[in-house]
Amino acid sequence: MRQASNIEALVKLCPDFIGLIFYPKSKRFVGPQISPDIDLLIPRSLSRVGVFVNESFDDLIEKIKLNNLDIVQLHGDESVDYCTSLKSLGVSCIKAFGISSDFDFDSIVSYEKVCDYFLFDTSSELRGGTGVKFEWKKLNEYRGANDFFLSGGINPGDVEALKTLNHPRLFAVDVNSGFEVEPGIKDIKKLESFILQLRG
Repeated sequence: MRQASNIEALVKLCPDFIGLIFYPKSKRFVGPQISPDIDLLIPRSLSRVGVFVNESFDDLIEKIKLNNLDIVQLHGDESVDYCTSLKSLGVSCIKAFGISSDFDFDSIVSYEKVCDYFLFDTSSELRGGTGVKFEWKKLNEYRGANDFFLSGGINPGDVEALKTLNHPRLFAVDVNSGFEVEPGIKDIKKLESFILQLRG
């Protein structure tokens, strides 16, 4: 998100996290640093998630400090060593993985001890933002130790389906394009209805 008035309206809905995308190729790119007016609008009670794709480690650390980020969400090919270095500095990390029909959850076991959460999104060369779901039945194969965020093509009509998911590690739902007026601008009415229904 990057528009002050839109963020101000979102904050009133009391979400748990707000995503700020620092990937230059994304249509939702906020730039290297959010503006001071936006910075003031985001309360400390709302976790700031900085989304990155294959960012150099030094640049990542700089942007964490510049933007007062609480968590980083890594959508690239970041290695276990990269995540280990973040953990050693006390940086909370969500590691995203693109899920396809042949994805092997055993391949991510080595990340468990160095990441706070996983995020399961639809596999794509775009690194997210496709607006397409993966087959949620695939989640039954995940028996890992880390809680996860569910992402990928979630829209206002998915409330009932989400409520039927009973995976013990499902921690949060990550919504994006299905709740936008345009890239980076959220449809507040859709979000409000969705949050009320999902939490109700």
